[in-house]
This record gives sequence, structure tokens and C-alpha cells, in this order.
Amino acid sequence: NPGRLYQFSSLKDYLENSQREFLALRIRTGGINRQISSREDINLEKLDIEVAQEHGTLTAVGSVYSPENDMIIEGTNRPGVKLVSMAGVLAGNYFAFADVLNFLLKVGVISFSCHVEIEYAVNLASFSEKKPSEFAFLQIRPMPFGSGPKISIGEVDPGEVICLSHNVLGYGSLSGIRDLVYVCPETFDRSITVEIAHELEKINWKLQHNGHPYVLIGQGRWGSADNLLGIPVSWPQISGARCIIETPVSDMDIKPSQGTHFFQNVTSLGIGYFTISKTREDDMVDWQWLDKQKAEDASDHVRHIRFENPLEIIIDRRSEKGVIMKPGFSAVKSINEL
Repeated sequence: NPGRLYQFSSLKDYLENSQREFLALRIRTGGINRQISSREDINLEKLDIEVAQEHGTLTAVGSVYSPENDMIIEGTNRPGVKLVSMAGVLAGNYFAFADVLNFLLKVGVISFSCHVEIEYAVNLASFSEKKPSEFAFLQIRPMPFGSGPKISIGEVDPGEVICLSHNVLGYGSLSGIRDLVYVCPETFDRSITVEIAHELEKINWKLQHNGHPYVLIGQGRWGSADNLLGIPVSWPQISGARCIIETPVSDMDIKPSQGTHFFQNVTSLGIGYFTISKTREDDMVDWQWLDKQKAEDASDHVRHIRFENPLEIIIDRRSEKGVIMKPGFSAVKSINEL
């Protein structure tokens, strides 16, 4: 509902929860243009929204809390506490923002035959500028609801689990997978991720040639354009994977990709995508157990394991939880037909 402003139950809640800071792209230092780096942490700076008011960029998205009237008023020219309300662009007359979003969402639903989410960027022209605002349509993703049985995950013993995540994409169960490929955390180095990508490509070719789908586990953002943030593979280098796991990097806090770089492949091919959180203690990969298994193939940084029996891989979309069990163990709590 793009035209509907978000609401809180009281003014107190509004004041306590409203955005007070924003991330700015720093492109000038001391009046001299500086080169923008591909590393996000170098370019971004957290600023108070009062700075946005000084720059003139808060007007379109801001409101003011007036203590005298005990109310929130659209616009930022009055004295009072500045808040981000999005009122100017959602309900105001800056440009037809809500209409544009509604139109694109409707086109997306018709095109994909399911709900969609979109990514966009906007350049707002000020009232003094004699040019239109710019809306850039960046990306669209289907949000399929899947069909078939609902599979619930029960309580699992960590000793029976290869991988457990509370941030997953996909639906249901993945069957018939007996192969697992992983990047060894002990030898992983962010400076050699291009080399690791080539090692993965060789194993991927062998497995695809033999018709063996596999689970892929590695550190950082899969498919990242910045090889310091993850392994910069292209899709053909890992195209045989049917379940992909993204794990944290020990020496750097990296925002997970959640499958963004290969989202169309992930959704259209029914590939499971697990993100292991650095902050959740119950998210895990049993690296020690994997290291003890006999390798079918191995390179300097990558190991390939083949199990005698298929792995049980379950994705419970209702709890956003996914699990890969060790051979011989099950995590299925219940199976209900849709």
C-alpha cells in the first residue's frame, strides 16, 4: 500500500521509533573530489537528520513534532523535533511516487503471476529546479508461494545437523542430493577469492557432467563484484548447486547478499539459499564434522564430499528456518498438504 503512511499507536511511540539518523554517501573531502571505493564501509557515513535539513534533502520526507500543539505536522519549516515520516512523497505533491509504485507492482504481478518486490532509487528535484524528479527502476524479484506439502521442522539435536539457518529462501524439501562442496574456513583468505572461484568451477563442471546436484557452502557474499566481500563467482561456475549457504567472514562484518546476485536463478530453479548469521548462536555449520568426512575431491581451498545416502534438506517458509541433516537423521515434524 504505497500511499498509506506508516502509523504508531501514540505520539510517544512515534517519537521513540522514528528515524533520527541516515547513511550518506561521502563523495567530497575538504572540497576536493575523492574517488569512490567499491567498499561500502569507506564511502558511507552515519549522520543526524538535522544535516539532511541543512542540505535541503529532508523536506520531501520529513515532518516536525510541535510540542505546543502536541502533534506531528508535515514539512520541516516549523520549529520542533524533526522526524522522517515520508509524508511529502507518499501523501504530498512532490511527485506521483505512490502512483508509480502501484503501477509497477501491478505490472510485476501480471508479468510474474505472483507477488513481487522491487528495488528502486529516486532523485527528487527541488521546487526551484525546472526539471522533473527521476525514478530509477533497479530490480524486480518474484515472491512465489510454492505448492505441495507444508513441511514443519521439529526440535533438532545440534549433533545431527550439518547446517541450520533462520534466514532462508526457498520452500519445502530438496531431495536426491548426496554431494556437498565447501570452502574450508581454515584456508579461506579474502585476498585469494578469485582463485577459489576457479577451484569451484572445476568441481562444478565435474559434478554437472556426472549429473550430481550438490550443496555449496562458502564465506561472504556469493557472486560479489568486490572480491574482498565474498567469492566472486559467476553463475556458470556454481550452476550445479541446488542449495547454497552463505556463512560469515571472521575478520570483517559483511552484509549478507541473501541470494541477491543470483536471485532469478534461485527463484526460477527452486534453489535453497541459507544465510548463516554471525549474531545468532543457533545458526551453525558443523565445520569440524565436515573436515572429518572423506573427501571425494579436494583442492587447496575447496573440499567435495559424497555421501552414501541423500541428505535431508528442509526449508520451512512459515518459520523462515532451514536445516540440512547429517545422513541418517531427520528433522521433519509434520507434513501437511496445502
